[in-house]
Amino acid sequence: MRDESKMSHELKARGKFRHTNESPVVGDRVIFDEKFITEILERKNILNRPPLANIDQAIIINSCVEPDFSFNLLDRFLLLIEHESIIPIIVVTKTDLMDKEKLDKLKNKIKYYKKYYHVIYTSTVTLEGTNEFKELFRDKISIFAGQTGAGKSSLLNVLDTKLNLKTDAISKALGRGKHTTRHSQMYELFGGLVADTPGFSKLDFFDIKEEDVPDCFIDFFELSNECKFRGCKHLDEPKCKVKKELELGNVLPERYYDYKLIMEEIRTTKPMYRK
Repeated sequence: MRDESKMSHELKARGKFRHTNESPVVGDRVIFDEKFITEILERKNILNRPPLANIDQAIIINSCVEPDFSFNLLDRFLLLIEHESIIPIIVVTKTDLMDKEKLDKLKNKIKYYKKYYHVIYTSTVTLEGTNEFKELFRDKISIFAGQTGAGKSSLLNVLDTKLNLKTDAISKALGRGKHTTRHSQMYELFGGLVADTPGFSKLDFFDIKEEDVPDCFIDFFELSNECKFRGCKHLDEPKCKVKKELELGNVLPERYYDYKLIMEEIRTTKPMYRK
């Protein structure tokens, strides 16, 4: 007997989707006949850039160096992922390329995130942390996302040597990676499905409203019950618990700085570009 779940089908979307302004994306669950996708089933979430649907968890890849670790990019990814109710997992790659003193300083700051997220340190050279992935993907649809050149495809190649995904060197002139993943594609890995996606060097928030941001910063959300005002934005309001904890050294300054930048960016984005 054939295992239908393992079969692949090459299909086109029916023309009706042009009239409904819909199109299938990677991760969609669909109904199909011999030639066409006839219906897209209800999605539990969708990412627009890149287009992916029904994601359970997002593996956010950040490199220590080449390119340098960016708290700003990490916080931007976390906001986008939290906004879609996807579980984020933070992965820090290329630990072998950073000297111990600098790595210890970086880990000391990232320790703040470990209170709220699963954090994995890894190296495709020493294989540090690779065993932690083996139970991570089972029965889940995961997305690999992160900064261009951070080592997403290299890590996938180490986790499954049969993938043989294309990788490339870091551009020394630009100080960032070259795009090696040109499109999103699903791979079977450790009992689940994983999508490798094109990397990003900038993330925009055209689909997120200013009032949504405080709830998507889960550390600030947990403190917000102790703010004086309901719906506190943690900016200029008096008796704000987030700002108080920042003064006490209990909120990472880089995290709060990124929050303020994001709030200002969303506030000044022209409404015509928003939903």
